[in-house]
Amino acid sequence: MTENNSKGQVILSTTFVWMAVAFCVCLVASNIFEPRLWQVGKLPFQLTGGVLIFPISYILNDLLAEVYGYRKAQMVIWMGFAMCFFVTVMSQLVTMLPNPMFEDNLATAESFDGLFGLVPRVMCGSLLAFICGSTMNAFVMSKMKVAQKGKGFGIRAIVSSIAGEMTDSIIFFPIAFGGLLPFNGLINLMITQVVVKTLYEVVILPFTSVIVKKVKKLEGIDTYDVNISYNPFLVFRK
Repeated sequence: MTENNSKGQVILSTTFVWMAVAFCVCLVASNIFEPRLWQVGKLPFQLTGGVLIFPISYILNDLLAEVYGYRKAQMVIWMGFAMCFFVTVMSQLVTMLPNPMFEDNLATAESFDGLFGLVPRVMCGSLLAFICGSTMNAFVMSKMKVAQKGKGFGIRAIVSSIAGEMTDSIIFFPIAFGGLLPFNGLINLMITQVVVKTLYEVVILPFTSVIVKKVKKLEGIDTYDVNISYNPFLVFRK
């Protein structure tokens, strides 16, 4: 449970920490897998490897905003940003290391560089898109909860995710794949990603709703963001 210390300051629970860690891991992993495009059967469109994981981060974002409120959700968003930035910098440094002399190891190094050489570009686009998209998701979730007086979690979970994912896709794909894919293919990929990620969350919504109820009961809290600042840069202030 979330507790207060002797000074009345909130001590974050184990549940919150696990959710925050899972959020950061999903974000970093999805960015690494994002350059891997794959064909959906014989359908005329492609998806990225990150589509298998990235929606989970939005589901966790919904859970954090619903249970703990906008400020705590935004704090975790910045944590995810920091982790992705670290991986971006380190992947760039590793690919800049001198190649090995032996041919077998050289082939492995070149394959590695071919994959992770794209990661900085992908992650730079992802960092900007993620901050904007996740912030939009948490903002819409928070505002709708107050307006709906806590009812209709499913509706706000879907609406907030659509808003966040549209914002994310509009920013991310032109940066990550601009010049690598034809314009029509880029637009097709953007639309497909939003649709598939939204359907992903719709399918898993019953499970998400159960988890929300259980976490609220476990933590003993149900936060309403009334009269708060939605400035994402002020979330670390008391």
